[in-house]
Amino acid sequence: TNMAGNQIKMMETTTTPHHPATQEEDGEYNAAPSRTNMALKLLCSAALLVGAAHTVYTNGNSEGIERNDNAARRRLLTSKPSYVDDIHQELKDRQKLFDDTPPEEVKYWFEYSGPLQRYYYRYSKSRKKADSFEGRDDSGIISGRFSEIGGGDDYIKFAEEAQKVKRSNSQNTEELRPYNRLKDNCLALGTAAGGKNWSFLNNEKVVSSEDLCKVLILLNMVGAGQGTTVLWETPPPSLVDSPRPWQSEQETAAMHLERNLREINAMCATGDMAVRVQVLVCEPIPAEWTNWMDSLLVDCGGSPLPSAIENAVIHNNNNDETRYSPLQIVVSSSPDTADTCHNLKSGFMEKRMQDLMLAAPSTGSSSFPKTTHQDLISTDDFDVYIGAKWSSLITTRTVNSFLQASNDLAAAANSDLKISEQKSPEIAHMGGPTSPFLVPSFVRMSYVSEENNKVAKWRMHGDFFHPAAWEVCRDSFDMTWIPHSLSHQVCDAKGNDASCGQWWLYMAEEQMPTTPEVYANEETVPLVRGGSNFVYMLTERHRREIVDNLICKRDGNSNCGQEPQAVIPLGDLESFVVNFMPNTALGKKHQTGRRPGYSRPYNSEENRVEIKEKKKLKDQEDIEKALFDYTVYPAALMRKDATLKAARARDATFNNIELKDGEAYGIPKKVKSQYYDVSIIKPRDALNGWCMSLARRGLCVLYADYLRSGDERRCAEHCGLSMDWTSIDGDVQSA
Repeated sequence: TNMAGNQIKMMETTTTPHHPATQEEDGEYNAAPSRTNMALKLLCSAALLVGAAHTVYTNGNSEGIERNDNAARRRLLTSKPSYVDDIHQELKDRQKLFDDTPPEEVKYWFEYSGPLQRYYYRYSKSRKKADSFEGRDDSGIISGRFSEIGGGDDYIKFAEEAQKVKRSNSQNTEELRPYNRLKDNCLALGTAAGGKNWSFLNNEKVVSSEDLCKVLILLNMVGAGQGTTVLWETPPPSLVDSPRPWQSEQETAAMHLERNLREINAMCATGDMAVRVQVLVCEPIPAEWTNWMDSLLVDCGGSPLPSAIENAVIHNNNNDETRYSPLQIVVSSSPDTADTCHNLKSGFMEKRMQDLMLAAPSTGSSSFPKTTHQDLISTDDFDVYIGAKWSSLITTRTVNSFLQASNDLAAAANSDLKISEQKSPEIAHMGGPTSPFLVPSFVRMSYVSEENNKVAKWRMHGDFFHPAAWEVCRDSFDMTWIPHSLSHQVCDAKGNDASCGQWWLYMAEEQMPTTPEVYANEETVPLVRGGSNFVYMLTERHRREIVDNLICKRDGNSNCGQEPQAVIPLGDLESFVVNFMPNTALGKKHQTGRRPGYSRPYNSEENRVEIKEKKKLKDQEDIEKALFDYTVYPAALMRKDATLKAARARDATFNNIELKDGEAYGIPKKVKSQYYDVSIIKPRDALNGWCMSLARRGLCVLYADYLRSGDERRCAEHCGLSMDWTSIDGDVQSA
């Protein structure tokens, strides 16, 4: 353990600077990262996992983990759930498409699937007709543009099946287990004290928050408007069910706020979550807006319009006739600071959101209980905390995947795995994060819209149907294998076998948005290194660890533990990609020195010079700008880069070599990626396409009881569960 601690400190001195401003001030960071130092990082991965056992999770063993031990440590299913037939039918349909199509007509796009979608991007008043594009979004991203409310089709169907099983009062624990997984994961890392409970009306029944996953969502409403008018100075939209006139995604923030509130209401409708919402504003807002928002949260306890208080009176534990509204408006500024609050570069509201979420005491030395004002609902105890800007789409799938990933990391930290020095070279060439305190985090992505610059459209080849990031690039993250990072006792029978676990992306750089948000990040640094200020989540266990660290630093102590670092599970990557609903982000130029890949600027500059010298883009300055001045990083490319980085890291281990720049995308020698290391002349086989479709749609987590079991290992690679990937010559036995 001491060795791991020393190695972690050494790794800290070799990593990318925490803040790009420091990079500009200190010339030493402008040089390329040392390959020797990178090797030291890689060699520390085995010991890092041992040191991880001393993180946030072990600090709370006596509370949350033990309290919910039975819930968090259940065996996998021994019989196949009902959803297995549905996904197997998908595989049969794919195979039938291949079998029934003449070989000369088989196209590379056969591996993609999904309904034909239409995007209306413009309305012509003269022709009284909307212009549109048709296509298929196979990315697996849940978007405000194409996905149904409730987390997408798969989650909606799963929730409906869960309701049927629960209404049947089934006593079969194995049958109920997949449908209780979200709540079990939530309670395993939630508050140990139980907290204050409240009652609310759900599906015309009075429900208590007791034994439910209690979620607090903080919505940052700064910048929300209709055109140049602040949103609250316009009337709220009508909630009638009749068809509405077409609206551009950029016309008003009201449509995105409404979508978020409907998604939150769908969370409560599952019967697993009790959600309360704090809406953070700079100035008081009209009551009609408060009532409008409250009416969209009926399943969370809101009152429908027109307000019928007599039908919404609920008796709480003290028999007081009080309706606990799920909504609270928080005016976060004073008259003196209102202008600063409205300034998107100031980071003012981002700081207020962090303060409300953490509820760190100004005096004292304990993160629990909270000492903030009792009128704030954030002072109550919650299991999960979500901070998001109004433009970021939060769904049931987002919450479920975050909780599963958090429990997977907790399983690794609490594992009895012992990696000896003799066995450590087995994973020696796999990199590791600089901190043992790992928190699942998110990346925002945007679709191409009618307001984007043409250079971005060229970069996207005119494709309106695939989301892309602009705050990260392939240099923003690295890969690591974390043994035993599978919860619910999946790896218990493996003993000291490090091949049971999963691959993770860990952020090696801070996310770099465009102006004005990049300046807000500099004023208020995200809570999680490499995470986002505009969509992030913490469990109660995470919150307490962060607050304890802040208290330690406030008291002037030097040994205060590690800062949290952002990670994403490879097999469920798309669930951690959050749609930026206005879809105006692509095609905007980053500020100088503040763009993704800032730790390796020589890569893009050398490529740019090389292309100029070879005159490949002669007299095509617009295309050159699209390639080098704008970051457009599609979701599918992010998964491909992450997969190849992991596969090449493992391949380097078998070949006993040190990876160099560029080799993460070179030719494999011992092991390869079954999906990506192919020549795209003909489509990948039906099984490969089916597995990748399941992974992109988040089913590796939603159907974890089946896809993580020994019964179905065909999709292990696609779900990020195969340490050794696919052997090229058959001399490597994959896990």
